Amino acid sequence: MTLTEKIVGILAILVFMLITGVAKAEEKTITPKEFVTNVAEVPGKLVTFIGNEVDKTKEYQAKSWADMKTKWPFTMFKKNATQN
Repeated sequence: MTLTEKIVGILAILVFMLITGVAKAEEKTITPKEFVTNVAEVPGKLVTFIGNEVDKTKEYQAKSWADMKTKWPFTMFKKNATQN
């Protein structure tokens, strides 16, 4: 590796670090009361989340079972039964 290749590589790394490191977050302080409130809300939020996921799963399963009942091999058995 020549000196120019090393310099270009180092410059590329520095540019990458400068580009990715410019994001700045707002400093937000949280009070002890807000912290306790947030911690107290976690169980309710968790129950709500799990309930929503169960409902979505039940809807998906009902839809997929309904679709499956209309597809092969069940339709093949119904056609053979009507042919006899």
